[in-house]
Amino acid sequence: MTEFDPSIRRLPVYLVLDCSGSMTGAPIEAVRQGMKTLLNELKSDPQALETVFLSVITFDSSARVVVPLTELMLVKEPDFQATGTTALGAALTLLKESIEKEVRKTTPEQKGDWKPLIFLMTDGAPTDKWEPAADALKAAKPGNFIACAAGGSADEATLKRITPIVVKLNDLQPDALKSFFQWVSASVATTSTGVANRGNEETGVALPPPPPEIVIVP
Repeated sequence: MTEFDPSIRRLPVYLVLDCSGSMTGAPIEAVRQGMKTLLNELKSDPQALETVFLSVITFDSSARVVVPLTELMLVKEPDFQATGTTALGAALTLLKESIEKEVRKTTPEQKGDWKPLIFLMTDGAPTDKWEPAADALKAAKPGNFIACAAGGSADEATLKRITPIVVKLNDLQPDALKSFFQWVSASVATTSTGVANRGNEETGVALPPPPPEIVIVP
């Protein structure tokens, strides 16, 4: 984790991305391009540069931190590869551990970081024992959590157990995935501006309206 001025409140952003074998081909290439677009857009936003720290966690047959929580300007594009199964439980456990380790808590001496903004995208159903990890994460109330069910094989009910905010991409076409990453970028930019303007007020995140390719799951 990068050294950073402790007097500045950071906005931690976690991207948790499914890189299982079903993402092979055009979908994983779209994730690569989407990540490139997201970084370019956020790095051109002065407010995001001041506050955003970004982490990327990927999961296939296991889960790994490919970018630990890092100052936005220093984040490099990860090399995404599609392989294996869908270890969602492992990803949720790793996410909870990462947030507990990396996000600064408020103390009598200083304000901690803002509530993390978390985006999880998966295109399938979990292949590991995910329920205990989901329940532990939900109980910890880690931050503002948005889950995306990408494509027809994604399990919306599973994601609803993790967070009430679930969106759906009807397909895994490159344009749809690109729209998702652009919406994530806009959401991060909106949130970074919001926390700067709110001062000490802790309120829920206000997400921008999603594009037509993204449907909010009721």
